[in-house]
Amino acid sequence: MAQYFEVHPDNPQPRLLKQAAQILHGGGIAAIPTDSSYALVCHLDDKAAAEALRRIRQVDERHHLTLLCRDLSELASYARVDNRQYRLLKLATPGPFTFILEATKEVPRRLSHPSRRTIGLRVPDHRVTQELLALFGQPLLATTLIAPGETEPLNDPHEIRARFEKLLQAIVDAGACPMQPTTVIDLSGDVPVLVRQGRGDAAALGLALD
Repeated sequence: MAQYFEVHPDNPQPRLLKQAAQILHGGGIAAIPTDSSYALVCHLDDKAAAEALRRIRQVDERHHLTLLCRDLSELASYARVDNRQYRLLKLATPGPFTFILEATKEVPRRLSHPSRRTIGLRVPDHRVTQELLALFGQPLLATTLIAPGETEPLNDPHEIRARFEKLLQAIVDAGACPMQPTTVIDLSGDVPVLVRQGRGDAAALGLALD
Protein backbone atom coordinates (compact mmCIF):
# COMPACT_ATOMS: atom_id res chain seq x y z
CA MET A 1 0.00 0.00 0.00
CA ALA A 2 1.48 3.34 -1.08
CA GLN A 3 2.38 6.03 1.41
CA TYR A 4 0.80 9.29 0.28
CA PHE A 5 2.78 12.52 0.64
CA GLU A 6 1.06 15.84 -0.01
CA VAL A 7 3.74 18.44 -0.62
CA HIS A 8 3.72 22.09 -1.59
CA PRO A 9 4.65 22.42 -5.31
CA ASP A 10 6.93 25.44 -4.74
CA ASN A 11 8.15 24.82 -1.18
CA PRO A 12 8.00 21.06 -0.64
CA GLN A 13 8.41 19.88 2.94
CA PRO A 14 11.89 18.29 3.26
CA ARG A 15 10.65 15.90 5.96
CA LEU A 16 8.12 14.34 3.57
CA LEU A 17 10.53 14.15 0.65
CA LYS A 18 13.13 12.50 2.88
CA GLN A 19 10.59 9.79 3.71
CA ALA A 20 9.87 9.31 0.01
CA ALA A 21 13.62 9.11 -0.72
CA GLN A 22 14.03 6.46 1.99
CA ILE A 23 11.28 4.38 0.38
CA LEU A 24 13.08 4.60 -2.96
CA HIS A 25 16.40 3.64 -1.36
CA GLY A 26 14.61 0.63 0.10
CA GLY A 27 13.57 -0.63 -3.34
CA GLY A 28 10.15 1.04 -3.57
CA ILE A 29 8.43 2.46 -6.64
CA ALA A 30 7.03 6.00 -6.41
CA ALA A 31 4.80 8.21 -8.51
CA ILE A 32 6.22 11.73 -8.58
CA PRO A 33 5.41 15.00 -10.37
CA THR A 34 7.65 16.40 -13.10
CA ASP A 35 7.54 19.36 -15.47
CA SER A 36 5.75 17.25 -18.10
CA SER A 37 3.53 14.74 -16.28
CA TYR A 38 3.62 12.33 -13.36
CA ALA A 39 6.29 9.66 -13.62
CA LEU A 40 7.06 6.32 -12.03
CA VAL A 41 10.54 6.22 -10.48
CA CYS A 42 12.80 3.74 -8.70
CA HIS A 43 16.42 3.20 -7.66
CA LEU A 44 18.75 2.96 -10.65
CA ASP A 45 20.72 0.02 -9.23
CA ASP A 46 17.76 -2.04 -7.96
CA LYS A 47 17.07 -4.74 -10.54
CA ALA A 48 13.88 -5.98 -8.87
CA ALA A 49 12.50 -2.43 -8.64
CA ALA A 50 13.27 -1.76 -12.31
CA GLU A 51 11.50 -4.98 -13.30
CA ALA A 52 8.49 -4.04 -11.16
CA LEU A 53 8.41 -0.60 -12.79
CA ARG A 54 8.27 -2.22 -16.24
CA ARG A 55 5.52 -4.58 -15.09
CA ILE A 56 3.35 -1.72 -13.83
CA ARG A 57 3.71 0.07 -17.17
CA GLN A 58 3.54 -3.25 -19.08
CA VAL A 59 6.54 -2.42 -21.26
CA ASP A 60 9.41 -4.70 -22.26
CA GLU A 61 13.18 -4.19 -22.27
CA ARG A 62 13.04 -2.40 -25.65
CA HIS A 63 11.15 0.49 -24.04
CA HIS A 64 13.60 3.23 -23.12
CA LEU A 65 13.62 4.03 -19.43
CA THR A 66 14.93 7.47 -18.52
CA LEU A 67 17.43 8.68 -15.96
CA LEU A 68 16.18 11.75 -14.10
CA CYS A 69 19.22 13.86 -13.21
CA ARG A 70 19.54 17.01 -11.10
CA ASP A 71 21.86 18.71 -13.57
CA LEU A 72 24.27 18.05 -16.42
CA SER A 73 27.15 17.26 -14.05
CA GLU A 74 25.53 13.86 -13.46
CA LEU A 75 25.19 13.03 -17.15
CA ALA A 76 28.85 12.24 -17.82
CA SER A 77 28.71 9.15 -15.62
CA TYR A 78 25.91 7.62 -17.67
CA ALA A 79 26.19 8.92 -21.25
CA ARG A 80 28.87 9.68 -23.82
CA VAL A 81 28.42 13.30 -24.81
CA ASP A 82 30.52 15.30 -27.28
CA ASN A 83 30.80 19.09 -27.36
CA ARG A 84 28.01 19.51 -29.92
CA GLN A 85 25.63 17.36 -27.88
CA TYR A 86 26.59 19.10 -24.64
CA ARG A 87 25.80 22.55 -26.06
CA LEU A 88 22.36 21.30 -27.05
CA LEU A 89 21.78 19.70 -23.65
CA LYS A 90 22.83 22.89 -21.89
CA LEU A 91 20.33 24.87 -23.97
CA ALA A 92 17.48 22.46 -23.22
CA THR A 93 17.98 21.74 -19.52
CA PRO A 94 16.34 21.87 -17.15
CA GLY A 95 13.18 21.37 -19.17
CA PRO A 96 10.65 18.95 -20.69
CA PHE A 97 13.07 17.15 -23.00
CA THR A 98 14.36 13.58 -22.98
CA PHE A 99 17.58 12.90 -24.87
CA ILE A 100 18.58 9.45 -26.10
CA LEU A 101 22.34 9.13 -25.80
CA GLU A 102 24.98 6.43 -26.03
CA ALA A 103 25.22 4.78 -22.61
CA THR A 104 28.51 4.43 -20.74
CA LYS A 105 29.67 1.24 -19.07
CA GLU A 106 28.34 2.68 -15.78
CA VAL A 107 24.79 2.00 -16.95
CA PRO A 108 23.72 -1.58 -16.22
CA ARG A 109 23.15 -3.41 -19.52
CA ARG A 110 19.64 -4.39 -18.43
CA LEU A 111 18.68 -0.68 -18.34
CA SER A 112 19.96 0.36 -21.76
CA HIS A 113 18.31 -0.51 -25.07
CA PRO A 114 19.17 -4.20 -25.74
CA SER A 115 20.40 -3.74 -29.31
CA ARG A 116 21.53 -0.12 -29.40
CA ARG A 117 23.19 0.44 -25.98
CA THR A 118 21.43 3.77 -25.53
CA ILE A 119 19.75 5.41 -22.55
CA GLY A 120 17.25 8.23 -22.11
CA LEU A 121 18.37 11.13 -19.92
CA ARG A 122 16.65 14.27 -18.74
CA VAL A 123 16.90 17.13 -16.24
CA PRO A 124 13.38 18.08 -15.08
CA ASP A 125 12.41 21.67 -14.33
CA HIS A 126 10.19 20.99 -11.31
CA ARG A 127 10.98 22.08 -7.76
CA VAL A 128 9.64 18.91 -6.10
CA THR A 129 11.53 16.60 -8.47
CA GLN A 130 14.73 18.58 -8.00
CA GLU A 131 14.44 18.54 -4.21
CA LEU A 132 13.72 14.81 -4.19
CA LEU A 133 16.73 14.11 -6.42
CA ALA A 134 18.92 16.20 -4.10
CA LEU A 135 17.77 14.23 -1.06
CA PHE A 136 18.04 10.91 -2.89
CA GLY A 137 21.62 11.68 -3.86
CA GLN A 138 21.74 10.17 -7.36
CA PRO A 139 19.66 9.94 -10.55
CA LEU A 140 16.37 8.07 -10.51
CA LEU A 141 15.21 5.58 -13.10
CA ALA A 142 11.92 6.82 -14.55
CA THR A 143 9.13 6.28 -17.04
CA THR A 144 6.10 8.43 -17.84
CA LEU A 145 3.07 7.32 -15.81
CA ILE A 146 0.77 6.08 -18.55
CA ALA A 147 -1.67 3.35 -17.56
CA PRO A 148 -1.44 0.09 -19.58
CA GLY A 149 -3.58 0.28 -22.73
CA GLU A 150 -3.84 4.08 -22.56
CA THR A 151 -1.98 6.82 -24.41
CA GLU A 152 -2.28 9.88 -22.15
CA PRO A 153 -0.14 10.34 -19.02
CA LEU A 154 -1.91 10.56 -15.68
CA ASN A 155 -2.08 13.99 -14.10
CA ASP A 156 -4.36 13.73 -11.06
CA PRO A 157 -2.55 12.35 -7.98
CA HIS A 158 -5.88 11.27 -6.45
CA GLU A 159 -6.64 9.19 -9.55
CA ILE A 160 -3.12 7.76 -9.42
CA ARG A 161 -3.77 6.79 -5.80
CA ALA A 162 -7.11 5.16 -6.64
CA ARG A 163 -5.69 3.14 -9.53
CA PHE A 164 -2.13 2.31 -8.44
CA GLU A 165 -2.09 2.44 -4.63
CA LYS A 166 -1.60 -1.33 -4.28
CA LEU A 167 1.23 -1.42 -6.85
CA LEU A 168 3.29 1.51 -5.56
CA GLN A 169 5.10 2.20 -2.32
CA ALA A 170 4.88 6.01 -2.45
CA ILE A 171 2.90 8.76 -4.17
CA VAL A 172 4.16 12.34 -4.02
CA ASP A 173 1.22 14.69 -4.55
CA ALA A 174 2.25 18.19 -5.63
CA GLY A 175 -0.94 18.93 -7.51
CA ALA A 176 -1.56 18.72 -11.22
CA CYS A 177 1.24 18.60 -13.81
CA PRO A 178 1.06 19.86 -17.41
CA MET A 179 -0.11 16.38 -18.54
CA GLN A 180 2.03 16.32 -21.65
CA PRO A 181 4.99 13.97 -22.12
CA THR A 182 8.49 15.21 -22.83
CA THR A 183 9.80 15.86 -26.29
CA VAL A 184 12.19 13.00 -27.10
CA ILE A 185 15.27 13.71 -29.23
CA ASP A 186 17.68 10.95 -30.27
CA LEU A 187 21.26 12.23 -30.20
CA SER A 188 22.92 8.81 -30.52
CA GLY A 189 23.47 9.12 -34.27
CA ASP A 190 25.17 11.62 -36.56
CA VAL A 191 22.16 13.93 -36.71
CA PRO A 192 19.46 14.64 -34.09
CA VAL A 193 16.19 12.77 -34.69
CA LEU A 194 12.83 13.82 -33.25
CA VAL A 195 11.33 10.65 -31.75
CA ARG A 196 8.32 12.24 -30.05
CA GLN A 197 6.98 15.77 -30.08
CA GLY A 198 5.85 16.66 -26.58
CA ARG A 199 5.89 19.67 -24.31
CA GLY A 200 9.39 20.84 -25.20
CA ASP A 201 9.75 23.01 -28.29
CA ALA A 202 12.45 21.43 -30.49
CA ALA A 203 12.51 24.49 -32.75
CA ALA A 204 13.59 26.61 -29.77
CA LEU A 205 16.79 24.54 -29.68
CA GLY A 206 17.59 25.54 -33.25
CA LEU A 207 16.98 22.03 -34.54
CA ALA A 208 15.52 21.33 -37.95
CA LEU A 209 14.07 17.94 -37.16
CA ASP A 210 12.07 15.59 -39.33
